[in-house]
Amino acid sequence: MLELQNLHVYYGGIHALKGVSLTVQPGEIVTLIGANGAGKSTTLRSVSGLVRVREGQILWDGKPIHGLRADDIVARGIVHVPEGRRVFATMSVRENLDLGAYLRRDRQGVEEDREKVYQIFPRLKEREKQLAGTLSGGEQQMLAIGRGLMARPRLLLLDEPSMGLAPLLVAEIFRIIQEINKAGTTMLLVEQNANQALRIGHRAYVLQSGEMVMEGEAREVASDPEVRRAYLGG
Repeated sequence: MLELQNLHVYYGGIHALKGVSLTVQPGEIVTLIGANGAGKSTTLRSVSGLVRVREGQILWDGKPIHGLRADDIVARGIVHVPEGRRVFATMSVRENLDLGAYLRRDRQGVEEDREKVYQIFPRLKEREKQLAGTLSGGEQQMLAIGRGLMARPRLLLLDEPSMGLAPLLVAEIFRIIQEINKAGTTMLLVEQNANQALRIGHRAYVLQSGEMVMEGEAREVASDPEVRRAYLGG
């Protein structure tokens, strides 16, 4: 479905990604873990067209998409839920969700999908007319994911969905991520909470200083002594 081949990305003189390669198959949750600054968010931003790829290629259904505009990539079925949620604070919950469907013209389908988002996140239905900036951090994360789903993605890029959330909410967000995946949405997940990410992921990659240092089934990666020591608290 998605293939990154030998990706090199620079921020000015900083070599952020150094030959990163990975694949995502339909129906998977693929987890990308690593320390702060390892290049995880840059990988997602490369896929969604927010940063320029200097070398290598990104293939979607076997066709190159690096160099396309971000909105063209969304139109092809890849949607990015960014780190830090980035909801539109002065707009209502409903308006934020409708912006997720900006490229769509099937009004009936948009209405149906909004109701589906409300079924997944009942709290958003309760706060439909509330300004997004007045929501709690957990509610804003639900809104960011819901907004992403409104584009009907085939692949959802999730960047740090549990960041800054209370433990109970973290468990709820990960449960919902699994639910969305089981309903048919493929996911590439970047997450600091490596324990949770490896628990729900099918396969995993480990990034270190912009280079891919390990890949495999999520269970295998979780049981690796180096990974346990570096990311799982021993």
